[in-house]
Amino acid sequence: MKKISFIVAAAFCMMLGSCGMGTPGATTQSSNNAAAGGGMLGSVISAVTNGQVVGNVLQSVLGLDKLTKADLIGSWTYSQPGCAFTSKELLAQAGGEAVAQSIKDKMAGSFQTVGISSANTKITFNQDGTFSSTIAGKSFSGKYTFDEATYKVTLQGLLLNINCYAKKNSNGVALLFEASKLLTILQTMATLSGNSTAQTIGDLSKNYDGLRLGFDFKK
Repeated sequence: MKKISFIVAAAFCMMLGSCGMGTPGATTQSSNNAAAGGGMLGSVISAVTNGQVVGNVLQSVLGLDKLTKADLIGSWTYSQPGCAFTSKELLAQAGGEAVAQSIKDKMAGSFQTVGISSANTKITFNQDGTFSSTIAGKSFSGKYTFDEATYKVTLQGLLLNINCYAKKNSNGVALLFEASKLLTILQTMATLSGNSTAQTIGDLSKNYDGLRLGFDFKK
């Protein structure tokens, strides 16, 4: 409940600022600004009254939901591309949850191009600090560390070390990377067909600040 209240307060502050209502003495607005403000208000009301949308907003920002090592332990299967912003402010600047979902949709085609699916992309985190995984059918295993303060996961393999960030989702976890790091993983684990995948991920990286891309997993 506290999280929802915080989101509503932040959203109203954003609306007041964009409509010019945050300045003392401002009592009138143009019809265009009023219409825009009404549209934003409608979006906020919809988000507050729709639990799924509120949950999605919380899932689009790294660190809003606390994640422990115990949460990470287990076997996970890829469900869809994952993305999140490093702050609520950057998510708002990008355009909100609708943009986050659009990014996932764009990535889905790229992942299909390199053969990533729920059948061949999985990861298991063990209590003893070891992990095993397959990405697009390519095996990668070794040791891992998890920093509960920063949510940073370090995967240490024989030939490759990978850093990423873990995020709790409503039905699982996500492992998210800087766009350039994700591209390296895709190039290492699978053979790219042409440059479409590189171009898609590169464009997303340039267009959105503070964006992390990767994989949503569920048990």
